[in-house]
Amino acid sequence: MKRKNIVAVVGRPNVGKSTLFNALAGKNISIVKDTPGVTRDRLYRDVEWLNHTFTLVDTGGIEPDSKDVILSQMREQAQIAIDTADVILFMVDAKQGVTDADAKVADMLRRSAKPVILTVNKVDNFGRDMLDVYEFYNLGIGDPHPISAANQMGIGDLLEEIVSHFKELPEAEEEDDSLKVAIIGKPNVGKSSIINKLIGENRLIVSDVAGTTRDAIDTEVVYHDRKYTFIDTAGLRRKNKIKEELEEFMILRTVTAVERADVAIVVINADEGVTEQDAKIAGIAHERGKAVIIAVNKWDLIEKDNKSVGDFTRKVRQTLSFMPYAEILFISAQTGQRLTKLYDLIDMVSENHAMRVATGVLNEILTQALVMQQPPSDKGRMLKVFYITQVAVKPPTFVIFVNDKKLMHFSYTRYIENQIREAFGFRGTPLRFIIRERGENEQD
Repeated sequence: MKRKNIVAVVGRPNVGKSTLFNALAGKNISIVKDTPGVTRDRLYRDVEWLNHTFTLVDTGGIEPDSKDVILSQMREQAQIAIDTADVILFMVDAKQGVTDADAKVADMLRRSAKPVILTVNKVDNFGRDMLDVYEFYNLGIGDPHPISAANQMGIGDLLEEIVSHFKELPEAEEEDDSLKVAIIGKPNVGKSSIINKLIGENRLIVSDVAGTTRDAIDTEVVYHDRKYTFIDTAGLRRKNKIKEELEEFMILRTVTAVERADVAIVVINADEGVTEQDAKIAGIAHERGKAVIIAVNKWDLIEKDNKSVGDFTRKVRQTLSFMPYAEILFISAQTGQRLTKLYDLIDMVSENHAMRVATGVLNEILTQALVMQQPPSDKGRMLKVFYITQVAVKPPTFVIFVNDKKLMHFSYTRYIENQIREAFGFRGTPLRFIIRERGENEQD
């Protein structure tokens, strides 16, 4: 499985990062207002251009309280981009010219040895405004690329430049047969502590200060002769909580870690209960089609009766209703309670994630399902389901051939999914369904 190239956008507030993001991603998915620092929405998006697909990440979210705050947060953004991106888009504003913050961040980026594309936005007239663009040569990070994100001018040339820096990323290392597990979750839920306990040594520095771990760290473990690589998404919150938690960094780190993993362990703090932020993080693993385990940590701190597990499970299922397939385990990194069970669950969900079912057997299940619950019809036209076949694993992906896609209501697809899950388990992994039409006269 090839990892996608990651392109991170760095820049001061109001230089037009979100506008560019929307222009490149082709949909209005970041919130754009005139207020600086309002990038709050989806911060990453897969972008397709010619034969390239890459993940575009908007680092967003600088709160412009003062010049000092802007500079320190820009440096932090730049550091995140340097740590995680394959290509960095450094965005500046032609109308404002070179600022002190731009110059200082340019220094950092220049030393990073990562490809940096200097993108000069708000160039509304390429003839008239080029003198303003040339000023940016002073930053010393190469040729400035003029664009107008709002008018979508210069975007094609910019994309050309972006993909020219892509390196052919290797297939997931063939010689590395370890199972990749991303430990994801909000800051301070105990992600590093879980890994420390699993490996039995303090390989990661753990402290009570949120955001003390600097970067995502891979830890290799051998347990019962099987190799595991735990990817820790630490460093997900800045140390000084200025106004809002920097959710952008958390999201970026989570996306990059999940991208590399087969299994994601979503860690939830039993003390705090399950939150919307947990749902956002879990949603990344779900969207990326990974096998998922929900680990409820700090369970030892909860006063329990015979209803506690059931009540908490219900709340998790409610808040994370988009992933009913996820396995739930109640653990304590502090005491080690049920931690070794994690290995068994990781093995199980990763096997399900890679499971293949023969076409003949699938179609037997489908035939039974069609008999038990008749396909829907609309205005006298009835859905006919011809056959089903599995076309991919990680996650298991099925194509269902029908006479008319419009008649295939999502609830009937879900019904077929439930029948398949009942027959084969598939615990811990999402399933994907693609509906294709085929003419009735083509039927075998």
